[in-house]
Amino acid sequence: MAVRYCLLVIIALFSVTARSTERPDAPEAATGLQQRQAVVARHAMVVAANPLAVAAGVDMLRRGGSAVDAAIAVQMVLALVEPQSSGVGGGAFLLYYRHGDKRVLAYDGRETAPAAATADMFLDEDGLPLSFYRAVIGGKSIGVPGTLRMLELAHVQQGRLPWRTLFAPVIRLAERGFVVSPRLHALVARDKYLPLQPAARAYFYHADGSPVAAGERLVNPQLAAVLRQVAQRGAKAFYTGKIARDIVATVHAHPTNPGRMSIADLAVYRAKVRVPVCGDYRAYTVCGMPPPSSGGVTLLQILGILQAYDVAALQPESVAAVHLISEAERLAYADRSVYLADADFVQVPVAGLLDKTYLRQRAGLIDLQYGMGTAEPGTPPGVNAADQGADNALDLPSTSHISIVDRWGNAVAMTSSIEDAFGSRHMVDGFLLNNELTDFSFSLELDGKLVANRVQPGKRPRSAMAPTLVLDRRHRLVGVIGSPGGSAIINYVVKTLIGVLDWHLDMQQAVALPNFGSRNGPTELEQGTPLAALQPALQSMGHQIKIGEANSGLHGIMRVPAGWMGGVDPRREGMAAGY
Repeated sequence: MAVRYCLLVIIALFSVTARSTERPDAPEAATGLQQRQAVVARHAMVVAANPLAVAAGVDMLRRGGSAVDAAIAVQMVLALVEPQSSGVGGGAFLLYYRHGDKRVLAYDGRETAPAAATADMFLDEDGLPLSFYRAVIGGKSIGVPGTLRMLELAHVQQGRLPWRTLFAPVIRLAERGFVVSPRLHALVARDKYLPLQPAARAYFYHADGSPVAAGERLVNPQLAAVLRQVAQRGAKAFYTGKIARDIVATVHAHPTNPGRMSIADLAVYRAKVRVPVCGDYRAYTVCGMPPPSSGGVTLLQILGILQAYDVAALQPESVAAVHLISEAERLAYADRSVYLADADFVQVPVAGLLDKTYLRQRAGLIDLQYGMGTAEPGTPPGVNAADQGADNALDLPSTSHISIVDRWGNAVAMTSSIEDAFGSRHMVDGFLLNNELTDFSFSLELDGKLVANRVQPGKRPRSAMAPTLVLDRRHRLVGVIGSPGGSAIINYVVKTLIGVLDWHLDMQQAVALPNFGSRNGPTELEQGTPLAALQPALQSMGHQIKIGEANSGLHGIMRVPAGWMGGVDPRREGMAAGY
């Protein structure tokens, strides 16, 4: 059955016109991961986590659709074939590059806390934070989904094809069935919470309790019915009426951990267009998502700190490179834990955090010979750090990223999520509901200081999602990148950007570089790669080392003389294709 899946990938790959290239003139990217050939297309490119989703996106581009049109088709198919990572029951952030005026727009489809949410909702009867999965499993962790509202808003402003057309591929696949991938099978097989929820058990497991197998065909007529309504009536079909009532009933149904979402919470949800955060790095401008995502600000802080150093002179996968970049990440993550949250509810000092003088001062804290251990948060201009407590929220790695460039040079970098693998494990009408509210801090205050990322009604939990666009100094599009990976997303994207912009690797080589970094804790090195051999040298410099999986899922595109090159993370099942 696995052979059937491989054949499907091959068929999807050759159904679009693109060519692979070895880039023999590019530097060698040493890595313990299996190398893939880079894919180059002349006019347009789609990179995403599943071949079926990529094929749907390319089909929309060939029909004259925009990058946003293609992104909608891709995301809907991912909701079906990669349900553990994202879908209509979750949220997303989308960066859009509009070629005509060289402008970057940020679309915020992050979930919101219900109106009945309280700051102590993740505390136990003794006032202590709940254990993570005690909070996740049930209805309390489920935020008001935002993906469909966001995509509809982006389509109204940037779409070219009719809305209903974009849902045709997923409806067809859901009704006729799709082939279960090895990754989906493996995740279903090892999840101990998913079979406890009746609807999820009925869909993902056989009558004898065995999980769906790789290569097996799976149909989802319930999801097809939901998306047919959305295709015909727009996002309001999801946020009002029977589907909304089904969502709320499911949220409230858990016997010990019911949620607080109401019909009104769904009806009033709105996506937002925000101003992206942008900053200079070397000869480029890098743009990312603003709060409530921490991804853009933290990434720009890391790059701003590294601006003071000659990173290009360091060898990839060297002790010096890992040390320097990890130290910069420690400093940025220390600030992230204190300052970054939903700016509609708390004052986020974005300008101060990205102030060039402040970042040079932070860079001066790095000792090139010895690690700093745990970094302390700084005091950016205009802020007193003593007023805010550090955050203890968790960000777990089950997310998906899409990178797209269309024939006009417009681009989408979109990262979407339901938070943990399979989210809250609650399934309704063929789709899974998120557990994004556990991205809030479980505590209202720490050490007597209010936590910026505390739970508040209507607030959007802080995220690490980091869809990123790279422009040259004339504001022409150079690159599109992003990744899954929980709070490590930022480090994964930083590694890739440095690979392309400092070490002059192509996008495929940069994506495949071993993952590493620090989230202001241990220095993390990806197991099974050459980086593991650096442990003794880094420990001698004072680093606490953690070697383990670093399952990113980076998907990127870069401009090359022949058109656009797609880079696919070899750690997952993604694909790049175009025409």
